[in-house]
Amino acid sequence: MKSTFLSRLHRNGVFFLVGALLLLLGIPLYQQLVLSPVGYDTALASIGNGVFTSYLLWIGAHLSQFLGYRALLILSFACLVNLPFTLFRIIVAQEILEPIEDQKVKEEHQAQENAESDKPTDEASDGADRDVEEQVKAEEAAGRMPTDAWRGKGFAVIAAWSGLLAIVLYTLGTLASTIYLATVGGQFGIHSPLPGGFSTITSILTIIPNSIGIGFLALSSLLFGAVIARRGRNLWPTIWVFFGYTALAVAALLSGSAVAVASAGITGQSLLTTPAIVLLALWVLWFGVMLVRLKPEA
Repeated sequence: MKSTFLSRLHRNGVFFLVGALLLLLGIPLYQQLVLSPVGYDTALASIGNGVFTSYLLWIGAHLSQFLGYRALLILSFACLVNLPFTLFRIIVAQEILEPIEDQKVKEEHQAQENAESDKPTDEASDGADRDVEEQVKAEEAAGRMPTDAWRGKGFAVIAAWSGLLAIVLYTLGTLASTIYLATVGGQFGIHSPLPGGFSTITSILTIIPNSIGIGFLALSSLLFGAVIARRGRNLWPTIWVFFGYTALAVAALLSGSAVAVASAGITGQSLLTTPAIVLLALWVLWFGVMLVRLKPEA
């Protein structure tokens, strides 16, 4: 494995670890230690009862705490922006590596047979093999995948782009929602009327990250898991097979959460949201640990 590619994987793995730890520990601790003592849970619960004034008044009175919470949420997903294509490149590299390894085994076996029978090898065939090896080495030296690496891997391509779109939608949607709520909450008074279209705008800004974005993330996890599980131990180490099956479980919870949030509307929460995010964070943490522990081949 080329050192530059390995270094890139290590660097991405660190970002994934940071994002996962923020989701698992940073945000829950912030909620318990910073938000809960100042009444965030009560203000958020009022939204479920259709009362928006309490939530907006809370935001206006605790704007810095609100912005800190949303900043951690945005940062946690921003750290994962390279995850879909990092996993895609690993899948492509693994599937490219397999025929190369098989070819090496066949060449070694053929060389032994030729040595035993003392028969000359076909020079044209050897020349072609050398050309293939030189092309692969050239690609590795350039630090990139072959130009046609995506061919025959349609599900993995869809998974990569779906994952990237999901993270972008979640990050930008949450950012837009934060700006809007902070602006309205900062100007809202106890006797102020709700801005025109507040409920509709807030619902849209909630559904974009928590329903559409999470839905695309569920699709990405489903396809990545299916691609890995399809080949199983015929191609992947056991730990990666379990990783692929875990992705299927992540997809199931995320899809359920996305549908429930779409029904819940402005609250942006459902009974499946917390377990879905926790399992996603554990899956990302697992991936990050595997990446930072990668070592170059001897």
